[in-house]
Amino acid sequence: MTDKKYIIKKPDPERVAVLRSLPKEIKEILTGEEAAAFINNEPLSETLYEKLKNYLVPIDE
Repeated sequence: MTDKKYIIKKPDPERVAVLRSLPKEIKEILTGEEAAAFINNEPLSETLYEKLKNYLVPIDE
């Protein structure tokens, strides 16, 4: 098994705060790759969206 490090390039402070505020049971099921993608403000993968969909609020455009 390869030990992967997930790079956090430019962490979005608001997203870091959101990630920290999630319930423990949600944080436990996030992978390192998903957490890094979320913090880096990258598009949500389908699996990450499924894990977070109950905590997301749509934005009006």
